[in-house]
Amino acid sequence: MENTDMSSNHSPRTRLTAVAALTLASALTLSACGSDSSDDSDSSSNAKNAAAVTVTDASGAEVKVPANPKKVIALSEMDLDSSLALKVKPVGLSAGRGQKGAPEYLADQAKGIPVVGAVTGPDVEKVLQAKPDVILAGQLADQQVLKQLKGIAPTVVTIDRTKDWKKSLEITGKVLGKSDEASAFLKDYDTKAADVKKNLGDNAGASVSVARYSAKGTAVMQQGVFISDVLKDLGFKRPGIQNKKGEGHSTPLSDEDLKQIDADWLFIGTLGSTGPDAGLFKELKGKAAYKQLDAVKKNHTTEIDGSKWTSLGGAQAAVSVLEDVEKAMGK
Repeated sequence: MENTDMSSNHSPRTRLTAVAALTLASALTLSACGSDSSDDSDSSSNAKNAAAVTVTDASGAEVKVPANPKKVIALSEMDLDSSLALKVKPVGLSAGRGQKGAPEYLADQAKGIPVVGAVTGPDVEKVLQAKPDVILAGQLADQQVLKQLKGIAPTVVTIDRTKDWKKSLEITGKVLGKSDEASAFLKDYDTKAADVKKNLGDNAGASVSVARYSAKGTAVMQQGVFISDVLKDLGFKRPGIQNKKGEGHSTPLSDEDLKQIDADWLFIGTLGSTGPDAGLFKELKGKAAYKQLDAVKKNHTTEIDGSKWTSLGGAQAAVSVLEDVEKAMGK
Protein backbone atom coordinates (compact mmCIF):
# COMPACT_ATOMS: atom_id res chain seq x y z
CA MET A 1 0.00 0.00 0.00
CA GLU A 2 1.35 3.38 -0.97
CA ASN A 3 1.38 6.51 1.08
CA THR A 4 0.66 9.71 -0.80
CA ASP A 5 0.88 12.09 2.13
CA MET A 6 3.62 14.57 1.28
CA SER A 7 4.17 15.41 4.95
CA SER A 8 7.02 14.06 7.01
CA ASN A 9 7.76 15.37 10.46
CA HIS A 10 11.23 13.86 10.51
CA SER A 11 12.45 14.37 6.94
CA PRO A 12 15.63 16.50 6.79
CA ARG A 13 14.48 17.78 3.36
CA THR A 14 11.68 19.73 4.99
CA ARG A 15 13.71 21.61 7.56
CA LEU A 16 15.20 25.05 7.05
CA THR A 17 18.99 25.09 7.22
CA ALA A 18 20.59 27.63 9.48
CA VAL A 19 21.45 29.80 6.48
CA ALA A 20 17.94 29.60 5.09
CA ALA A 21 16.38 30.34 8.46
CA LEU A 22 18.68 33.34 8.94
CA THR A 23 17.88 34.62 5.44
CA LEU A 24 14.17 34.30 6.08
CA ALA A 25 14.37 35.98 9.47
CA SER A 26 16.47 38.82 8.02
CA ALA A 27 14.02 39.35 5.17
CA LEU A 28 11.09 39.54 7.58
CA THR A 29 12.97 41.95 9.87
CA LEU A 30 13.91 44.27 7.00
CA SER A 31 10.32 44.21 5.78
CA ALA A 32 9.05 45.18 9.25
CA CYS A 33 11.60 47.98 9.60
CA GLY A 34 10.79 49.33 6.17
CA SER A 35 7.10 49.52 6.92
CA ASP A 36 7.73 51.77 9.91
CA SER A 37 10.28 54.06 8.28
CA SER A 38 8.18 56.32 6.06
CA ASP A 39 4.77 57.32 4.79
CA ASP A 40 5.86 56.16 1.32
CA SER A 41 6.34 52.66 2.69
CA ASP A 42 2.89 52.78 4.27
CA SER A 43 1.38 53.83 0.95
CA SER A 44 3.20 51.04 -0.84
CA SER A 45 2.02 48.53 1.73
CA ASN A 46 -1.57 49.73 1.45
CA ALA A 47 -1.43 49.47 -2.34
CA LYS A 48 -0.06 45.96 -2.06
CA ASN A 49 -2.84 44.95 0.35
CA ALA A 50 -5.44 46.46 -1.97
CA ALA A 51 -4.10 44.24 -4.76
CA ALA A 52 -4.47 41.11 -2.65
CA VAL A 53 -7.37 38.66 -2.62
CA THR A 54 -8.51 36.25 0.08
CA VAL A 55 -8.94 32.60 -0.87
CA THR A 56 -10.44 29.80 1.22
CA ASP A 57 -8.14 26.85 0.68
CA ALA A 58 -8.86 23.10 0.76
CA SER A 59 -8.21 22.94 4.51
CA GLY A 60 -10.78 25.67 5.18
CA ALA A 61 -8.16 28.30 6.00
CA GLU A 62 -8.47 31.81 4.61
CA VAL A 63 -5.27 32.88 2.85
CA LYS A 64 -4.51 36.36 1.52
CA VAL A 65 -2.65 36.04 -1.78
CA PRO A 66 -1.39 38.63 -4.26
CA ALA A 67 -3.64 39.28 -7.22
CA ASN A 68 -2.31 37.60 -10.37
CA PRO A 69 0.90 36.19 -8.84
CA LYS A 70 3.79 35.76 -11.25
CA LYS A 71 6.13 33.46 -9.33
CA VAL A 72 4.29 30.29 -8.31
CA ILE A 73 5.61 27.15 -6.64
CA ALA A 74 3.70 23.91 -7.35
CA LEU A 75 4.26 21.30 -4.65
CA SER A 76 2.19 18.48 -6.17
CA GLU A 77 1.56 16.92 -9.57
CA MET A 78 -2.00 18.23 -9.48
CA ASP A 79 -0.81 21.78 -8.72
CA LEU A 80 1.63 21.65 -11.63
CA ASP A 81 -1.05 20.29 -13.97
CA SER A 82 -3.59 22.92 -12.89
CA SER A 83 -1.13 25.80 -13.20
CA LEU A 84 -0.03 24.79 -16.68
CA ALA A 85 -3.66 24.22 -17.73
CA LEU A 86 -4.32 27.84 -16.70
CA LYS A 87 -1.27 29.05 -18.67
CA VAL A 88 0.87 29.85 -15.64
CA LYS A 89 4.32 28.28 -15.64
CA PRO A 90 5.57 27.72 -12.06
CA VAL A 91 9.07 28.71 -10.95
CA GLY A 92 9.44 25.48 -8.97
CA LEU A 93 7.86 22.01 -8.84
CA SER A 94 7.90 18.84 -6.80
CA ALA A 95 8.91 15.72 -8.71
CA GLY A 96 6.06 13.40 -9.61
CA ARG A 97 5.53 9.92 -8.24
CA GLY A 98 8.33 7.71 -9.55
CA GLN A 99 9.79 10.65 -11.52
CA LYS A 100 12.95 12.73 -11.27
CA GLY A 101 11.01 15.78 -12.40
CA ALA A 102 7.57 16.54 -13.76
CA PRO A 103 5.22 13.65 -14.61
CA GLU A 104 6.02 12.26 -18.04
CA TYR A 105 2.83 13.61 -19.61
CA LEU A 106 3.73 17.17 -18.52
CA ALA A 107 7.46 16.97 -19.25
CA ASP A 108 7.45 19.19 -22.35
CA GLN A 109 5.32 21.92 -20.79
CA ALA A 110 7.35 21.85 -17.57
CA LYS A 111 10.74 21.92 -19.27
CA GLY A 112 13.18 24.14 -17.41
CA ILE A 113 11.22 24.37 -14.15
CA PRO A 114 13.54 23.66 -11.18
CA VAL A 115 12.71 20.79 -8.84
CA VAL A 116 12.15 22.03 -5.28
CA GLY A 117 10.79 18.87 -3.67
CA ALA A 118 9.51 15.32 -4.05
CA VAL A 119 6.43 13.27 -3.16
CA THR A 120 7.90 12.97 0.34
CA GLY A 121 7.89 16.73 0.83
CA PRO A 122 9.37 20.07 -0.25
CA ASP A 123 12.96 21.17 0.13
CA VAL A 124 12.18 24.35 2.04
CA GLU A 125 15.55 25.97 1.33
CA LYS A 126 15.06 25.55 -2.43
CA VAL A 127 11.55 26.99 -2.12
CA LEU A 128 13.03 29.99 -0.31
CA GLN A 129 15.65 30.49 -3.02
CA ALA A 130 12.94 30.59 -5.69
CA LYS A 131 11.43 33.72 -4.06
CA PRO A 132 7.82 32.80 -4.86
CA ASP A 133 4.80 35.11 -4.71
CA VAL A 134 2.59 32.18 -3.71
CA ILE A 135 2.99 28.50 -2.88
CA LEU A 136 0.50 25.84 -4.00
CA ALA A 137 0.94 23.22 -1.28
CA GLY A 138 -1.15 20.37 -2.71
CA GLN A 139 -2.29 18.04 0.06
CA LEU A 140 0.56 18.90 2.43
CA ALA A 141 -0.67 18.48 6.00
CA ASP A 142 2.53 18.73 8.06
CA GLN A 143 1.90 21.83 10.18
CA GLN A 144 5.60 22.38 10.91
CA VAL A 145 6.47 22.43 7.20
CA LEU A 146 3.45 24.56 6.36
CA LYS A 147 4.56 27.10 8.96
CA GLN A 148 7.98 27.28 7.32
CA LEU A 149 6.44 27.74 3.88
CA LYS A 150 4.06 30.44 5.14
CA GLY A 151 7.12 32.33 6.38
CA ILE A 152 8.31 32.48 2.77
CA ALA A 153 5.10 33.30 0.87
CA PRO A 154 1.32 32.89 1.11
CA THR A 155 0.74 29.13 1.12
CA VAL A 156 -2.46 27.51 -0.13
CA VAL A 157 -3.48 23.88 0.44
CA THR A 158 -5.19 23.04 -2.85
CA ILE A 159 -6.23 19.38 -2.40
CA ASP A 160 -8.71 18.12 0.18
CA ARG A 161 -9.26 14.56 1.38
CA THR A 162 -11.41 13.72 -1.64
CA LYS A 163 -8.49 14.55 -3.96
CA ASP A 164 -11.08 15.96 -6.37
CA TRP A 165 -9.14 17.52 -9.26
CA LYS A 166 -12.08 19.76 -10.19
CA LYS A 167 -12.23 21.35 -6.73
CA SER A 168 -8.46 21.76 -6.79
CA LEU A 169 -8.56 23.48 -10.18
CA GLU A 170 -11.19 25.93 -8.92
CA ILE A 171 -9.06 26.83 -5.89
CA THR A 172 -5.95 27.20 -8.04
CA GLY A 173 -7.89 29.38 -10.45
CA LYS A 174 -8.83 31.74 -7.61
CA VAL A 175 -5.23 31.86 -6.37
CA LEU A 176 -3.81 32.60 -9.81
CA GLY A 177 -6.49 35.11 -10.80
CA LYS A 178 -7.74 32.64 -13.41
CA SER A 179 -11.21 31.73 -12.12
CA ASP A 180 -12.86 32.37 -15.48
CA GLU A 181 -10.31 30.18 -17.24
CA ALA A 182 -10.81 27.40 -14.69
CA SER A 183 -14.58 27.52 -15.18
CA ALA A 184 -14.16 27.41 -18.96
CA PHE A 185 -11.83 24.43 -18.67
CA LEU A 186 -14.33 22.50 -16.55
CA LYS A 187 -17.15 23.32 -18.96
CA ASP A 188 -15.07 22.06 -21.89
CA TYR A 189 -14.22 18.91 -19.94
CA ASP A 190 -17.90 18.16 -19.29
CA THR A 191 -18.65 18.62 -22.99
CA LYS A 192 -15.78 16.34 -23.97
CA ALA A 193 -16.84 13.66 -21.45
CA ALA A 194 -20.39 13.73 -22.82
CA ASP A 195 -19.10 13.38 -26.38
CA VAL A 196 -16.89 10.43 -25.44
CA LYS A 197 -19.82 8.67 -23.77
CA LYS A 198 -21.83 9.04 -26.97
CA ASN A 199 -18.96 7.62 -29.01
CA LEU A 200 -18.57 4.51 -26.86
CA GLY A 201 -21.40 2.72 -28.64
CA ASP A 202 -21.84 -0.83 -27.32
CA ASN A 203 -19.00 -0.21 -24.85
CA ALA A 204 -21.02 2.33 -22.87
CA GLY A 205 -21.46 1.01 -19.35
CA ALA A 206 -18.72 -1.60 -19.77
CA SER A 207 -16.56 -2.64 -16.83
CA VAL A 208 -13.15 -0.99 -16.84
CA SER A 209 -10.12 -1.94 -14.77
CA VAL A 210 -7.05 0.22 -14.15
CA ALA A 211 -3.81 -1.23 -12.85
CA ARG A 212 -0.17 -0.24 -12.53
CA TYR A 213 2.88 -2.45 -12.64
CA SER A 214 6.18 -1.77 -10.90
CA ALA A 215 9.04 -3.59 -9.21
CA LYS A 216 6.64 -4.10 -6.29
CA GLY A 217 4.20 -5.97 -8.54
CA THR A 218 0.69 -5.23 -9.76
CA ALA A 219 -1.57 -2.69 -8.06
CA VAL A 220 -5.19 -1.72 -8.79
CA MET A 221 -6.71 1.72 -8.55
CA GLN A 222 -9.73 1.80 -6.23
CA GLN A 223 -12.24 4.54 -5.42
CA GLY A 224 -11.11 7.87 -3.99
CA VAL A 225 -8.36 8.47 -6.56
CA PHE A 226 -8.16 10.61 -9.67
CA ILE A 227 -8.68 7.97 -12.34
CA SER A 228 -11.74 6.51 -10.64
CA ASP A 229 -13.39 9.94 -10.68
CA VAL A 230 -12.78 10.32 -14.42
CA LEU A 231 -14.13 6.83 -15.17
CA LYS A 232 -17.19 7.62 -13.05
CA ASP A 233 -17.82 10.68 -15.26
CA LEU A 234 -17.94 8.27 -18.22
CA GLY A 235 -20.43 5.94 -16.52
CA PHE A 236 -18.18 2.88 -16.45
CA LYS A 237 -18.57 -0.02 -14.04
CA ARG A 238 -15.57 -1.22 -12.04
CA PRO A 239 -14.74 -4.83 -11.17
CA GLY A 240 -14.46 -6.29 -7.67
CA ILE A 241 -12.51 -4.31 -5.14
CA GLN A 242 -12.18 -1.38 -7.55
CA ASN A 243 -15.72 -0.45 -6.49
CA LYS A 244 -14.49 0.15 -2.95
CA LYS A 245 -12.33 2.88 -1.50
CA GLY A 246 -8.78 1.76 -0.86
CA GLU A 247 -6.72 2.53 2.22
CA GLY A 248 -3.93 4.04 0.13
CA HIS A 249 -3.41 5.40 -3.35
CA SER A 250 -3.38 1.91 -4.88
CA THR A 251 -3.78 -1.67 -3.69
CA PRO A 252 -1.03 -4.24 -4.35
CA LEU A 253 -1.92 -7.72 -5.62
CA SER A 254 0.00 -10.98 -5.81
CA ASP A 255 0.22 -12.93 -9.06
CA GLU A 256 -2.26 -15.37 -7.53
CA ASP A 257 -4.80 -12.54 -7.24
CA LEU A 258 -4.17 -11.14 -10.72
CA LYS A 259 -7.71 -12.09 -11.73
CA GLN A 260 -8.85 -9.04 -9.77
CA ILE A 261 -7.58 -6.71 -12.50
CA ASP A 262 -9.78 -8.43 -15.11
CA ALA A 263 -12.74 -6.60 -16.68
CA ASP A 264 -14.33 -5.97 -20.06
CA TRP A 265 -11.48 -3.56 -20.69
CA LEU A 266 -8.11 -3.27 -18.96
CA PHE A 267 -5.88 -0.19 -18.89
CA ILE A 268 -2.48 -0.98 -17.43
CA GLY A 269 1.00 0.53 -17.47
CA THR A 270 3.95 1.83 -15.49
CA LEU A 271 4.94 5.26 -14.20
CA GLY A 272 7.46 5.68 -16.99
CA SER A 273 7.86 4.51 -20.59
CA THR A 274 11.52 3.83 -19.88
CA GLY A 275 13.42 2.48 -16.89
CA PRO A 276 13.31 -0.72 -14.84
CA ASP A 277 9.53 -0.76 -14.31
CA ALA A 278 8.89 -0.59 -18.04
CA GLY A 279 11.19 -3.54 -18.55
CA LEU A 280 9.49 -5.55 -15.81
CA PHE A 281 6.11 -4.91 -17.39
CA LYS A 282 7.18 -7.06 -20.33
CA GLU A 283 7.67 -9.91 -17.86
CA LEU A 284 4.12 -9.50 -16.54
CA LYS A 285 2.70 -9.77 -20.05
CA GLY A 286 4.54 -13.06 -20.44
CA LYS A 287 3.05 -14.65 -17.32
CA ALA A 288 0.36 -17.33 -17.68
CA ALA A 289 -1.95 -15.61 -15.13
CA TYR A 290 -1.90 -12.43 -17.22
CA LYS A 291 -2.52 -14.25 -20.48
CA GLN A 292 -5.59 -15.94 -18.97
CA LEU A 293 -7.38 -12.65 -18.29
CA ASP A 294 -10.54 -12.23 -20.38
CA ALA A 295 -9.56 -8.69 -21.34
CA VAL A 296 -6.22 -9.98 -22.65
CA LYS A 297 -7.84 -12.82 -24.59
CA LYS A 298 -10.28 -10.37 -26.22
CA ASN A 299 -7.47 -7.94 -27.00
CA HIS A 300 -9.22 -5.36 -24.81
CA THR A 301 -6.06 -4.14 -23.11
CA THR A 302 -4.43 -0.74 -23.49
CA GLU A 303 -0.97 0.17 -22.25
CA ILE A 304 -1.15 3.55 -20.50
CA ASP A 305 1.10 6.28 -19.16
CA GLY A 306 0.93 5.55 -15.44
CA SER A 307 2.17 9.03 -14.52
CA LYS A 308 -1.05 10.34 -16.07
CA TRP A 309 -3.59 7.60 -15.25
CA THR A 310 -2.41 6.17 -11.93
CA SER A 311 -0.85 9.06 -10.03
CA LEU A 312 -2.35 12.20 -8.47
CA GLY A 313 -3.68 13.46 -11.80
CA GLY A 314 -5.11 16.84 -12.63
CA ALA A 315 -7.01 18.88 -15.19
CA GLN A 316 -4.94 18.13 -18.27
CA ALA A 317 -4.55 14.51 -17.23
CA ALA A 318 -8.34 14.16 -17.08
CA VAL A 319 -8.83 15.46 -20.62
CA SER A 320 -6.02 13.26 -21.89
CA VAL A 321 -7.57 10.19 -20.23
CA LEU A 322 -10.84 10.94 -22.05
CA GLU A 323 -8.90 10.92 -25.31
CA ASP A 324 -7.17 7.64 -24.43
CA VAL A 325 -10.49 5.99 -23.60
CA GLU A 326 -12.14 7.21 -26.79
CA LYS A 327 -9.24 5.93 -28.89
CA ALA A 328 -9.31 2.51 -27.21
CA MET A 329 -13.06 1.95 -26.82
CA GLY A 330 -14.86 4.36 -29.18
CA LYS A 331 -16.90 3.06 -32.06
